[in-house]
Amino acid sequence: MSPYRYTKSMAQTFLIFNFGSDEELAQQARHKVDGWKQGFRLDKKLLLKFDRGEAAENETKPDAEETTSAKSSRKKAAKGANDAKSETDKIQLIIRLDFSDHERLSHQRWLDRIPAEAPFKDTQTKIVRQNDAEFAGTAERFDSLP
Repeated sequence: MSPYRYTKSMAQTFLIFNFGSDEELAQQARHKVDGWKQGFRLDKKLLLKFDRGEAAENETKPDAEETTSAKSSRKKAAKGANDAKSETDKIQLIIRLDFSDHERLSHQRWLDRIPAEAPFKDTQTKIVRQNDAEFAGTAERFDSLP
């Protein structure tokens, strides 16, 4: 018996949001998704990870207490090297929707709702479905992120 017996038939979709270099907007989006996860009990069905590119590969996701100090230090660093960072700094938020087959309606509602909400609607959005050619690469990238 396979340990992944029940997860093979689950419909997964990735939503990729490109925030450019706007760290504050990306954190607002993370806060919004965390609120949904808690309010609608979507702990395992709605997962998110940040991909900050190669420039900030060693950074981990800041805790709530460290967020304000990290933001202020990032703003100071950004003021000093704004031109160099703006070209290389790309913040992407990858959200994985992982609903079972009997929850197709909920899956579709979240797929429609998330890109229409405030912090997400002004960003470049890419939806990668399970049947797309780049799904395997996106899934591998998502799993490799911390």
